[in-house]
Amino acid sequence: MDPTTQALLAAVLGAAVAGSAVLAWAVSDRIQQKTPPAPESPVPPGIATVLSVLRSSAVVVGDDDAVLKASAPAYAFGLVRDGALVSDELADLVRQVRRDGTIRETELLLGRPGLSPRHVTARVAPLGSRLVLALVEDRTRERQVEAVRRDFVANVSHELKTPVGAIRLLAEAVADAADDPEAVHRFSGRMLTESDRLSRLVQQIIELSRLQANEPIEGPAPVSVDDVVKTAVDTSAIDADSRHISVVSGGTEGLEVYGSTEQVTAAVANLVANAIAYSGDGSTVLVTTKALPETVEISVVDQGIGIPESEVERIFERFYRVDPARHRSTGGTGLGLSIVKHVAATHGGDIRVWSVEGQGSTFTLTLPRRKQENEQ
Repeated sequence: MDPTTQALLAAVLGAAVAGSAVLAWAVSDRIQQKTPPAPESPVPPGIATVLSVLRSSAVVVGDDDAVLKASAPAYAFGLVRDGALVSDELADLVRQVRRDGTIRETELLLGRPGLSPRHVTARVAPLGSRLVLALVEDRTRERQVEAVRRDFVANVSHELKTPVGAIRLLAEAVADAADDPEAVHRFSGRMLTESDRLSRLVQQIIELSRLQANEPIEGPAPVSVDDVVKTAVDTSAIDADSRHISVVSGGTEGLEVYGSTEQVTAAVANLVANAIAYSGDGSTVLVTTKALPETVEISVVDQGIGIPESEVERIFERFYRVDPARHRSTGGTGLGLSIVKHVAATHGGDIRVWSVEGQGSTFTLTLPRRKQENEQ
């Protein structure tokens, strides 16, 4: 092939390559012009990122009331279903904020099928010109605690009022009977009884408040079950003797648990005192100990009035009494079994009861056992 032909072929090939490049660029440009741009996300990226890490229930609602983005707790709490807000009240609040742009905050009661209603606070604010942000906080636990606190204060006030009022009346009676030594002696004896009851109530309120604080046991140590039972029986010996009630202790000796001697003794003493208070004169109260592989059982058995089956689940509530007509005569405060329950929980154990109305009751306190070194 001569040089002229080669030059001609090279020129043709170069023109073809250049034409192909121009054509490819033109086609690419035309395709780009025809392809619509990717739609922008209605939720700003920063907001979406924040919602993804929030522990609160947060929901972003668009201008058509559709939920565009929600935090994981919002779904878990049941605020969103099928891309919309479940609560009509919350949805109405969102519309009001969208109309006037004013931040609103309110309390709502949200109901869920099969579950108890939840008390929540909702804070709704505009998020730009189109979006609305709703933050929802569950306040149910706070409401429950507040209700318990109010009940506790009301009950304590009522219980304190009774012995305080009785002491005042008896003091007036003593003053009026100053010239009657026998009446003075009788009234002063009743004043001592009421003051003892008042002191016991105040002490039990202090014990229960300390236990309910869920504070760890200070200086947990080995607790001798034999010493606990002996102290608990001795504490109620005067009351038992005055009514000719025999308190008999027995069972496995040498057992130990680990925790607070003071708290365990208080729990067993309350069980023994209850058994004596609700037993008939001349009856027997039995306190037994039993060793299990991992636990120790301390049982208090009485032959008293028993507990109706419908009341068994409530007897560990504070200030609850099965027989309100009798608690004045027995001097009960309604706090003893609550203290037992909290001591059991603090030590990792439990308390259970068996009872038949008119035949008696058996309370069993179970605590983790501390094994001796030779057993280990």
